[in-house]
Amino acid sequence: MNRIDVTDINDFKFGHDQNEKAGTGCTVIVAKDGATAGVDVRGGAPGTRETDLLKSENLVQKIHGLFLAGGSSFGLQTGSGVMDALERRGIGFDTPTAKVPIVPGAILYDLNVGGSAIRPDAAMGQRACENALSNQPFLMGNYGAGTGATVGKLLGNELAMKGGIGTYAVQIHDLQVGAVVAVNCFGDVIHPSNRERIAGLYNRKERVFLHTEKLLLKHVLSPSTNRFSKNTSIGAVLTNAVLTKPEANKLAALAHDGFARTIMPAHTFVDGDTIFTMSSGKVKVDLNSLSYLYAHVVEQAVLQAAYAAESCYGIVANRDLKLE
Repeated sequence: MNRIDVTDINDFKFGHDQNEKAGTGCTVIVAKDGATAGVDVRGGAPGTRETDLLKSENLVQKIHGLFLAGGSSFGLQTGSGVMDALERRGIGFDTPTAKVPIVPGAILYDLNVGGSAIRPDAAMGQRACENALSNQPFLMGNYGAGTGATVGKLLGNELAMKGGIGTYAVQIHDLQVGAVVAVNCFGDVIHPSNRERIAGLYNRKERVFLHTEKLLLKHVLSPSTNRFSKNTSIGAVLTNAVLTKPEANKLAALAHDGFARTIMPAHTFVDGDTIFTMSSGKVKVDLNSLSYLYAHVVEQAVLQAAYAAESCYGIVANRDLKLE
């Protein structure tokens, strides 16, 4: 198994656009020839677009683009911009009168950093899509949907840490599998090999992690945890494996194991954790082996997001803990 760059995965294009001052952005993945797709939503507070059409029993078999965006529900406007950019390129689902680009997506909450009045919109979606189609650099950390991402938010921004966008991809013979994940979780990011915290609820003065799950138990009799609802990790797994639509949906579900291994706690009522998958359908593989790789690349992408994040908006990142 060799590590590759996610942009090396055949038949997909990747792009970001962001507003650093506002602390928000979007990430777009394009499949010009269409891709078999699936999705699985595990969090209790999702914000999504066009996920119903990905159900196995529904008509549309392929999508042409996918967006991950900040801005909470406002960020769903991003999808319209991606559609416009793809339509101009003649990319979409054939109908008698027009080609209709199929563009699902998901959003995360980042309105609590930067400037909340500016959110990802159609124009930002267009720019991210054009950046993808023109092969602009696709970077990790404070870019795209990860621009305003934070983690460990049980006690607010003062004790939270910076999240971000992470990628990880591998190749075995002709098979390519990779993940793009925007990490903006309520919980802490932990390393699966030793269970140590690498980002999350952090006391800067004492220089110690506070362990979200332990503090959360102190709120067990609290009537509501809605006051914590500023979260959600979203992502996509890309592959050139041959998949049917039902198989894509099942693999999207299995990919959530990567969240469960690296986020503590994951899939809460105040996260909208959502993972998509897109397949270009070129290489026949064993599905059990592929399911392992799906969880693995998501797991590693989460870690890369935490490692690549940079301190900003008064929020510290993993790479700067030694400087605190």
